Amino acid sequence: MKLYLEQMAMLLQPLWTFVLGHAPLLRSPFFPVLFSLCVYLSFCLPFLLLDALSTRWAWVLRYKLQPQSSVSWSSVRRCLALTLYNHLVFIFPLTVLHWYLRPVHLTEEAPPLPRLLAQVLVCLLLFDFQSFAWHLLHHRVPWLYRTFHKVHHTYTSTSALTAEYSGTWETLSLGLFAAANPLLLGCHPLTELAFFVVNIWLSVEDHCGYDLPWATHRLVPLGLYGGARHHDLHHLKSKCNFAPYFTHWDRLAGTLQTQD
Repeated sequence: MKLYLEQMAMLLQPLWTFVLGHAPLLRSPFFPVLFSLCVYLSFCLPFLLLDALSTRWAWVLRYKLQPQSSVSWSSVRRCLALTLYNHLVFIFPLTVLHWYLRPVHLTEEAPPLPRLLAQVLVCLLLFDFQSFAWHLLHHRVPWLYRTFHKVHHTYTSTSALTAEYSGTWETLSLGLFAAANPLLLGCHPLTELAFFVVNIWLSVEDHCGYDLPWATHRLVPLGLYGGARHHDLHHLKSKCNFAPYFTHWDRLAGTLQTQD
C-alpha cells in the first residue's frame, strides 16, 4: 500500500514542484484574492462570449435556458463591481488576518492522486450540504431573505457573473464554508487549490444560463447532479432546488424540481 501511494504521489509531483516554484506568491496575503478573482473571471469569460453570440447565432440561443432574456452590459458592470467590492473590502482584510495568524505551510511532497480526488469530492459534498442548509434557512425565514439573500435574486435569469452577485454576509458565509472544509479534512495545499478551482467552476456553471451538451449534470448519472437547469429553476421560481450542486438534499426535503 505504501508503494502504491508513493506511485500515485509521483503522478502529481511534477505539478506540485511547478507550483512550489511560485512559493513566495503562494505565501503572499494577496494570493487568495488574486487566485479567486482570476479563476472566477476566467471561468466566466467563455459564457460571456456565448451571451454576446446568442443575439446573433441561433445555434447558441438554442442552449440558453431562458432564450427570451439577454445579458446587458449594465448588468455585467453591476455584477463585476459588486464582486470586486466584496473581494477588496471584505475578503482581502480577512485573508490578511488569516495569513498573519496561520502562515502557509508548503510540504515538499505531492498528495497521492486518489486521496486528492477523494478529498475534493468530500469537500464538495460538505459544501453542498452547508450551502443547502444556509440557503433553505434564508428562504424559509423572511427576515433573513430580505436582509441577506434577496440581493442574489436580483436576476431571475441566470448568467455567469451572477454567481457572485451577493451581499457581504452571503459572500463571507459561503466563503467560510469553502475555506473551512479543506482545513477540517487536513487537505494538502494542492488538494485545497483543486477544490477551490472545481468549486468555482461548478458555481459559475450553475449560473451560466446554458444547458450545454458537455455540462456536468450530463456527465453524472442517475440525476444525482442538478447543474445549470436545476439552479436556473431556483432563480426563476425561488421555492425549489436549494442545494447548489447535488440533488439528494432537495430530494429528501421535498424541494426538488426538475422541469418547468
